[in-house]
Amino acid sequence: MPELPEVETVRRGLTPVMEGQVIARADVNRPDLRWPFPPDMAARLTGVRVERLRRRSKYILADLDRGETLLIHLGMSGRMLISGDPLGQFVHDHPAAQKHDHVVLHMADGARITFNDPRRFGAMDLMPTATADAHPLLANLGPEPLGNAFDGPYLAQRLKGRNTPIKAALLDQRIVAGLGNIYVCEALYRAGIAPRRKAGRIARARAEALVPVIRDVLSDAIAAGGSSLRDYRQADGELGYFQHSFDVYGREGQPCRRAGCDGTVRRIVQSGRSSFYCAQCQR
Repeated sequence: MPELPEVETVRRGLTPVMEGQVIARADVNRPDLRWPFPPDMAARLTGVRVERLRRRSKYILADLDRGETLLIHLGMSGRMLISGDPLGQFVHDHPAAQKHDHVVLHMADGARITFNDPRRFGAMDLMPTATADAHPLLANLGPEPLGNAFDGPYLAQRLKGRNTPIKAALLDQRIVAGLGNIYVCEALYRAGIAPRRKAGRIARARAEALVPVIRDVLSDAIAAGGSSLRDYRQADGELGYFQHSFDVYGREGQPCRRAGCDGTVRRIVQSGRSSFYCAQCQR
């Protein structure tokens, strides 16, 4: 599933094509994805202007000029692909319709944005902009890891007394929003913290020092266009390439990349997910 860097990369790709532009027509080609689409979604999207495109956790939010916000979740295999971009940043020709093109937004300036999702684990919803933060998918989310509310003292306090592994704590969206399996593994490696270490047993100084490490990992991944492992594509159809910079994720049995460490990357399963780490330099 795309994590924060992938979703942020898609948002940035969509912004110049959607913000300030009018959706001339919306085609909704099925009644649902993971959940049913909201009533009359095509009609409610037709003729509206996109005022702002933002991200919350792993969701893209498009604020519309009629007081509603379109929530987009890519799910396991969803893609938002642009064609016919008059700004000249994307492929000009519109491709032929594909089987899994479930929602198509025809922009008034000629651009087309297609939501393609073979596995149909993605989602779209419409909600009042004024109360968007109360939406069930957003209401209980913690602070953004790249935002000011996520700082060292905050994380140290949230980890205090917790008996869960630090890996599980960082994946808890109520503690910090948007982190996923890949980037938690990479951040814990850079911080030298073992994924099985109990969150409450991490010294305050180490917990606080983890915050800038998380920020750096996410920023590096965004700069690389995210990570393409299976289905993920950027909005222009290109692959991300941060997967070529992984220190531990997917590198089981390979040498640790930390200078002076002769350990190898191990894989364990935590709560049904693979954790990759170096047992020699992560404590």
